[in-house]
Amino acid sequence: MRVRQYVVMSVLAAGLAAAPAAAQFAPETDRFITAVKEDNGAVATQLIRTRPTIVNSRDYNGDTALLIAINRRDEDWTLFLLSQGADPNVAARDGQRPLIAASRLGFTTAVAQLLARKAKVDATNKMGETALIAAVQQRQLAVVRMLLAAGANPDKADSAAGYSARDYAKRDARSREILRLIEANTKPKA
Repeated sequence: MRVRQYVVMSVLAAGLAAAPAAAQFAPETDRFITAVKEDNGAVATQLIRTRPTIVNSRDYNGDTALLIAINRRDEDWTLFLLSQGADPNVAARDGQRPLIAASRLGFTTAVAQLLARKAKVDATNKMGETALIAAVQQRQLAVVRMLLAAGANPDKADSAAGYSARDYAKRDARSREILRLIEANTKPKA
């Protein structure tokens, strides 16, 4: 019994000792995310300089600084964060990914930069949507073209409805040009 109590006490003590160290980083993370949200490059740069991994931090909603910049279509911040090592494949807590967000918005500069930095073209969010599915749903022809050129799979189905980008394009009469592009660049899987 005494051994078990010792182990429990040791684990608790180690956990308490680690908590203050982790808590020290929370204010820096908050300052960094706030700097990005408030367009304060001086503070963000200083924080990245002292702690480079902060560039992949999340806010209280689970969004990374890169996702925040992409969602507001902020080319300068998107390029800055990527140049500072922001990981193009880090998903938000809700599963949203930078490439999917940029594709949905038709933010071609971000899509090009994310692809150049090895964003996974067929990565999915929690609904199983890929960047190509998001681009097709929003009729983002230029982005569809970019994603297909990068090797996006138009036949990968989402988990929400079980449809692929090709299926969504077929179902939307307003997406005929997108469907032609998909058909011209790929062949349906048999």
